[in-house]
Order: sequence, then structure tokens, then C-alpha cells
Amino acid sequence: MHVIVMGAGVVGVSTAYFLLKAGHRVTVLDRQPVAGNETSFANGGQVSVSHTAPWAGPGVPWQLLKWVGRQDAPLLLHPRFDPALFSWGLKFLANCSKTAFERNQRKNLRLAQISRFLLSVIRDETGIQYHQRSGGILQIYRNNDELLAASRASRQIIDLGCEMRTLDVDACLAIEPALEARRDELAGGIYSPGDESGDAHLFCTGLAGYCEAQGADFRYGVEIEQLGVEPGQVTGVVTSQGVISADAYVLSLAAYGARLVKPFGIKLPIYPTKGYSVTVPTGGHNGAPSVSITDEDNRLVFSRLGERIRVAGTAEFAGYDTSLNEGRARSILEKARYQFPSAGNFDEATFWTGLRPMTPDGLPLIGTTPLQNLYLNTGHGTLGWTLGAGSGKAIADVISGSPADLDLRDFSLQRFR
Repeated sequence: MHVIVMGAGVVGVSTAYFLLKAGHRVTVLDRQPVAGNETSFANGGQVSVSHTAPWAGPGVPWQLLKWVGRQDAPLLLHPRFDPALFSWGLKFLANCSKTAFERNQRKNLRLAQISRFLLSVIRDETGIQYHQRSGGILQIYRNNDELLAASRASRQIIDLGCEMRTLDVDACLAIEPALEARRDELAGGIYSPGDESGDAHLFCTGLAGYCEAQGADFRYGVEIEQLGVEPGQVTGVVTSQGVISADAYVLSLAAYGARLVKPFGIKLPIYPTKGYSVTVPTGGHNGAPSVSITDEDNRLVFSRLGERIRVAGTAEFAGYDTSLNEGRARSILEKARYQFPSAGNFDEATFWTGLRPMTPDGLPLIGTTPLQNLYLNTGHGTLGWTLGAGSGKAIADVISGSPADLDLRDFSLQRFR
């Protein structure tokens, strides 16, 4: 079967890899000049299996209210008339109950566990390198009450098969000595030794190159304009280079996929959420962390990527506006400089922003659509790097008619009906 994958981010490239392994002919379309050049380009770098909790959860609505009006808030909402955001927000609030939160976290965690295993399989089979580190993720806390609450919450994750350890300050510093500069401010941390980090962009370009060597056709610089549709099925993708047709089609266009299928009555509950990152060169400096860090107070993650450190975080609801708010980026930079003052050359930092495809319940959309040969693998939000391999294998199984590794009804579009 010939399958077109729309999108060459970490989810799309992973989909192409597993489709090839299943024996399909694969064409990947992307408007960028290389793979992984948009949402996957400069993310936080964490493969955070132990940290797949959805944004929607108990207490979150009150937290959002406290952030209103703060330009440096971890989540910034621009007041304006936006029916799409209003509709998405109502669904989000419906998922903030304790029951919904625990249910959605459990589903994401299962997919993440499968994905982490498959990521190791991809590394072994392809030999690609992407500055991967398997030293785990350390969450740091500055408040004893918050550390205690997080420790209690981690028990559910431990019961589901993840190793997580609550640590005092000395134990945190033993794992990551770079925290010494702010020792007096720390209350402790929670360490997840099974988690990983790495450069998602390097992973995408490396895996895309491997797939091309195996026969996949990656077409870059191709603008997808619309779908050609007959009653019940897709007949082709209308692009800037003409119509390209196949037997089946996979939508992996991150935040932009919802626009493409809306004319055909397919409503994807995805809203674009702008995220920011700062990348700091570390050459000649010895104060950068080697273990990936999650700073819970500032909602920031730190990942060492070769001779760079990536600092990412914050979210901004601004529709499809991709402009970079330099003030928000510099706020991340200054917090990173304060936490790890000897980590690198902060004056040579580069800024990035990208749109992440968020669903109201925090779960991706994987599976079929009302169009019989159009499939979804999108809506991964901040977890595309964590869930990409697992969801790529899952949708390849669906297209191939093979048994999936998990119940895909949990990730179906039907759950929103």
C-alpha cells in the first residue's frame, strides 16, 4: 500500500519508519527544507515517561486565574474574542476533575512506556545519534509542602510501573552537582531514573535520512493546500507541486491539521499553544547540568544537548500567531542564568518559539476518521517527543490491519463525541 504522511516532525517521521517496517511504500510531505524543523525543532528535549500528566487537572483552573495579567506567567492568555479557544476551553475544564485527570494520565503513561521501549529499538536498528542521555529526569522543588504533595502524587505513577524517588537536597546534588549554586533555595526533588533526554530535531533528520535510504520518499518545500475528497475518501493531496495521490493518508501536521480537515466536517479539538525555548552554548563552561532538570516552580525544563543546554517552558494562547515575544524568551533566559550561573555563554543564547497541538484532555489523536482512508496521528501537545515512537507504531498497525499494542479507542477522535 502507498501511504502519504503529511508532516515530517517527530511524530510524522516515526510514523514513516514503522510504515516502512510494515512493508508499505511511503511518501512524506513537509513545507520545511528538512525534517523536524517546526514544532520538533527546539523543544525541551525530555523523553519524560514519568511526567505525562495532562495539563487539565484538579486545581488548574484556580492556578490559571492567579496567572491572569502576568506577562511572565507560565501560561499567558491574550484576552480576545476567540470562539475556537472558548470551545476548547470548555472541554478542557470538563477534564479538570480528579477522575478525568487520573484516567487521562494512566492512558498517556501506557503509551509513553511503549514509546520509550520503541525508541530504544529505533536506536539499535538504525544507529542514529541525537545527543541522547539516559540519566533520568530530576524535578526540583523549593517548597517543602509542594515537594510533599508531589511525592504523594508520584505514588500513582510508581504503581503503574515507573521508578520515582523522593530525594532530600544532598541526594539531589549527588545526582546533579550543578545545583550547588542554589543549594540554599532547594527543598528537595523527585528523580525518575528511567527517563531520557535528547535532541528531537537531530532525531528527526537522522531517522528521515535512514528512512530515505530504505526507500521512503521525503518531499520537502511542499506546501499542502487542501485535500481532494470524494464521498467517503481522500483522493489526493493538493500541494504547491500539484496533486499527490496514494492509497492512504496520515495527518501529522501538529497544530495545522485541524484547518486542513475542517472543510469536510471533521472537527479536531486541537488548539495551537505557543511554547518557547532558549538554547545556550556551554563550550568552555563547567556549570551546566548533565541530568535533565524540571524546575516545577518556574515550569521550565533543562536538557543538555552536546555542547548546548536547552531551556524550555511557558505556554501562550495566541491562536496561530508564531511571532516571538522577546520579553517571554528573555524571562526564560534570566531564570536559567540565575539557576545555573556557570552553565554557558548566556550572551550568545538563541531564542525559539513554536506551536504545540494541544487537545483538551492531553491525549493525542490516533486512529481513523470519517474518511475511510484518512488517519490521524496528531495532537500530542508537549509530549510529541515522549509519545512519538509509540504513536507511530500504533497508526502503522491500524493501517496494516495488525493488532495494536494498546487500546486505541482511548485515543480515538470518537471520544469527543
